[in-house]
Amino acid sequence: MIRRLVRSLDSRLGLARFVRSAMNHVFPDHWSFMLGEIALYSFVILVITGTFLAMFYNGSSDHVIYHGAYGPLNGVRVSAAFQSILHITFDVRGGLLVRQMHHWAALIFVAAIVTHMARIFFTAAFRRPREINWLIGVTLLLLAIVNGFAGYSIGGDLLSGVGLRVGYSIMLSVPVIGEWLTFLLLGGRVPTSVTVPRLYALHIFVIPAAIAALIALHVSIIWRQMHTNYPGPHRTDRSIVGSRLWPSYAAKSIGLFCLLFAAVAALGGLVQINPLWVYGPYDPTSILPGSQPDWYLGWVEGAMRLFPGLNIRQGFLVPDVFFPAVLLPAFTFGLLYLYPFFDKLIYYDRTGRNRNVLRLPYQQPFNTAFGCAAFVFFLVLLFAGGDDVIAVVMNSRVVDIRTALRILALIAPPLTFAAVYLLCRRARRRNETPPPPPVPESPAVPIEVTREPK
Repeated sequence: MIRRLVRSLDSRLGLARFVRSAMNHVFPDHWSFMLGEIALYSFVILVITGTFLAMFYNGSSDHVIYHGAYGPLNGVRVSAAFQSILHITFDVRGGLLVRQMHHWAALIFVAAIVTHMARIFFTAAFRRPREINWLIGVTLLLLAIVNGFAGYSIGGDLLSGVGLRVGYSIMLSVPVIGEWLTFLLLGGRVPTSVTVPRLYALHIFVIPAAIAALIALHVSIIWRQMHTNYPGPHRTDRSIVGSRLWPSYAAKSIGLFCLLFAAVAALGGLVQINPLWVYGPYDPTSILPGSQPDWYLGWVEGAMRLFPGLNIRQGFLVPDVFFPAVLLPAFTFGLLYLYPFFDKLIYYDRTGRNRNVLRLPYQQPFNTAFGCAAFVFFLVLLFAGGDDVIAVVMNSRVVDIRTALRILALIAPPLTFAAVYLLCRRARRRNETPPPPPVPESPAVPIEVTREPK
């Protein structure tokens, strides 16, 4: 029956040639190529868990009186969104597990995209003909961060409310169009009755659809083009060394998905994250000490804390929050979008040939040094986003911690750039210098051995 069905489909659609070609498609064997698949499978887990949560979540800002399984909040006035999350957490079977799996999968999704793009950057895999895929990857990272903020802000708890006020202030700081942005995305001064519904629509419909479309386009371009390979025997710009899709690579990929799903399930069941019932409902007059956003937005929080107050008035107000929270991220993503074209100028690549063999990090000293310096800079900003927590742990003053981090943000990246650049140059000279010619052996001199009589 199966054979008859397959033949029937093949006679109508001509699938045999396509399936045979797809099964013989070759993928590289290096482990770093699986980072992109971790991002893909994290998105699949997000869709599965998000679909489950959407069945019980109520994206409304209406206020109700909570009566549920969580006793400390019984009789408290909360939003309908917050009440639905408490219902998912304490009343729905497996609700807490799925909710925490969803949050952990979101963190892994962004982390996998960042790590995957770092691998591409440090091996120059963005060169021709893969500039389009690099642009798609940067857009996916941007959409993942925005969608993470949207999902983080629809809880109706005190922590998400504080983050929503910060996001509102950032949007409002954009000169001229700030008020229009806040009105369009948040409904005006937060919180309003349409803030949560609009963010909810963005979180489950608009942005996931855009991410799914870009992932499909990204995979299609990878499939159409030849894969990249690390330098090695039989690896040129016209050849690929690796495993066929079926059965070896398919088995490895399915195993990776199962391991990732198991890891996310273990994190969701054993490691607590975002306990909304501890924070309580949102109250504009309350604050939550020691609160920080998720790590992928922590560097923006740190930049706002380190940047000195600077308000500019040129017919309109440019507040101090605009520079670290809008201008710095815009400059960062703009540089990411344009870097493949800068690379051609840095390394004088004007041949127009396709580059399918990767460069090792030491073979591109400037790119490697620049990437390491940028990593150190954003790492300092990430620590600055939790300077109050660091001050409590170290029993020090926040002012002293912030001053030290400001100095570190200025001197650590240049020092990192210089050190990494010199190390890469030395490694490149050592690996590109031909070995000395072998020293010719001197001709053997016969040695006469005499024996004494016994």
